[in-house]
Amino acid sequence: MGLHKTYLDKLSRFFQIRNLLLRQALAECLGTLILVMFGCGAVAQLVLSGGSHGMFLTVNFAFGFAATLGILVCGQVSGGHLNPAVTFALCLLGRERWRKFPTYFLFQTIGGFFGAAIIFGMYYDALWDHPGAFDVTGPNATAGIFATYPGKHLTLVNAFFDQIIGTAALIVCILAIVDPYNNPIPQGLEAFTVGFVVLVIGLSMGFNSGYAVNPARDLGPRLFTAIAGWGTDVFTARKCWFLVPIFAPFLGTIIGVMIYQVMVGFHVEGEVRDRKEGITEHENVRLTNVTSNDNPKEENKEKS
Repeated sequence: MGLHKTYLDKLSRFFQIRNLLLRQALAECLGTLILVMFGCGAVAQLVLSGGSHGMFLTVNFAFGFAATLGILVCGQVSGGHLNPAVTFALCLLGRERWRKFPTYFLFQTIGGFFGAAIIFGMYYDALWDHPGAFDVTGPNATAGIFATYPGKHLTLVNAFFDQIIGTAALIVCILAIVDPYNNPIPQGLEAFTVGFVVLVIGLSMGFNSGYAVNPARDLGPRLFTAIAGWGTDVFTARKCWFLVPIFAPFLGTIIGVMIYQVMVGFHVEGEVRDRKEGITEHENVRLTNVTSNDNPKEENKEKS
């Protein structure tokens, strides 16, 4: 047993990375891999089984819990962003350095790529057994297992709006969760709360295009499908739809940050700043503390 520990210690020292940014990026890669692996795995079961092993609800639950697990795996190292839009939001607010953004984006995309590869390998035989195994569009399309594609009813303008709104909603909720001045979440429960947010967005906004709201989650698997047999159609389908889930989420992030800060963030931060500077605050009056004088009996009691 002593020799075993010695070898483990040597391996630990050999593989230890001391560059903090690289360690964080690798953690983001693994977290995003878990998100895509479990989420796309649920979609694969639904599509390849013809609906016998899944439904719309199970897919959304899978992505919600996958987000929770991904954050639990890498959160203590990298913050558990799993999404370039989240990293972008924190950089806009000055809570993360801008040099993290391109690095996180790259490794999150790599994680999404390998997450899709794992599901592809696991369901390889089922894919070949499915009619239209490598179709990008059509009734038997399977490319949607890995990346998002718009519904037949969806125009590009509506699709852009869809991704902006979905990402803005995600960012507003995440900023509220990580805001230490606004009902702080008990330590250790942030991951579960974010997973719940992902679940709710999926249940309410998943019909149009599968609620990517995450450029890395969409781009990584899309790159894999282009290599694995679906070809360049994954980029040209529906008038180059793939550009929408890459760029629209960043606009949604800007809007989400502005909405949260203007309507909540600046005010709660300002209260803390005022207390530190010794500025007198006005007393908050709650409705439950206000005595109504509409009742004559209550007036008589007060006078006596």
